[in-house]
Amino acid sequence: MFIQTLPHENEDKMKFMPGRQVLASGSVSFGDEEEARARSPLAGRLFGIPGVKGVELGEDYVTIVKKPETEEKILWIQLKPMVLAAIMDHYMSGMPVLNDAAPKASASYSEADQKIVDALRDLIETRIQPQLSADGGDIAFKAYDPSEGLVILEMDSRGLSTPAFGTQIKIENTLKHYVPEIQRVRFERMVEETAETSDRPGLLTEEAERIQDLLETRINPAIAAHGGYITLIDVKDDTAYVEMAGGCQGCGMADATLKQGVEVEIKTAVPSIARVLDVTDHAGGTNPYYVGY
Repeated sequence: MFIQTLPHENEDKMKFMPGRQVLASGSVSFGDEEEARARSPLAGRLFGIPGVKGVELGEDYVTIVKKPETEEKILWIQLKPMVLAAIMDHYMSGMPVLNDAAPKASASYSEADQKIVDALRDLIETRIQPQLSADGGDIAFKAYDPSEGLVILEMDSRGLSTPAFGTQIKIENTLKHYVPEIQRVRFERMVEETAETSDRPGLLTEEAERIQDLLETRINPAIAAHGGYITLIDVKDDTAYVEMAGGCQGCGMADATLKQGVEVEIKTAVPSIARVLDVTDHAGGTNPYYVGY
């Protein structure tokens, strides 16, 4: 996904153009975070970025209004990467731009769509689910929205020995390969999913949960374009231990990515974390891209 940016005559504004539809028509502006979170998953996500004061959504653009220096000293060079990551994450999530525009998955399908659903169910049950179960996870088909080419899956990833984000990309690649009608895949947590005991109790803490959410919703979508992903290994006291994989493993810019990007975001989102340590074996990086099942 390539997002263009255009400066505004007002230096506190910048336009972001994701190269795809944002709204079907017209525009809507948000100057209040509470209203944004209630009406728009995209605007609500953008308001979660420190320094964002306002959001305007148009047919093919998102305009961000940052807080002036008199309120908060933040530069576009700091804000821009976080906005790009948030927009990318929104489109990867499959969520609607506005809540009243949520895609409605049909419960009764046409004959042609039913063939697609049957193919999806068979692919999931015979190819994906067995391999996922062997790795400690579970997955199930939930719905298909033919108008969007959207598949909704329920996934239990807590028992996986591999990072959930990388696994989801493999699943999406597989479905798109075998069923060309699929454009997007959205993953939802299984209702019965519960936390399990672990030899790393730090992963069951509130801090770990917040870091995991940050990795899945903002950090990993941002670095996925480079074929990489980051997983949380453990949390002990005020230290978070992470591992970099895919294109990040063995990359010469890995340390800069960690110190200038990942660590800053984690420490901002979870103030009790004072250090983020990389435990990656960077000498072992081989294949930076994901393959399907």
